[in-house]
Amino acid sequence: MFVLEGTDPRQPAFPIEPQRLRTRVRERAEEQAVTLTDAQKAAIRTLANELHRLNQAVMEAVASGVSIEFVRGSRHHGGEGSFGDLLIPRITGAN
Repeated sequence: MFVLEGTDPRQPAFPIEPQRLRTRVRERAEEQAVTLTDAQKAAIRTLANELHRLNQAVMEAVASGVSIEFVRGSRHHGGEGSFGDLLIPRITGAN
């Protein structure tokens, strides 16, 4: 449950059920894949699947009492103008 700062903790801003939280990573990636080649679409599907797994792992870690922030560790350039940010998890606020 999340509570906005300055609000009554007995009245959460909005309740959530962590087991049912849906990030729609795969669906959003597929929606954006209209003009991609088949190889690019396959790579995006793989990325979306792995991001879903990462998000699940983050939720489990947060539920165990740690805070996680991702920061860009570096940027990978693929040539021809394509690039991707490589992320490093920063663990903070461990109980």
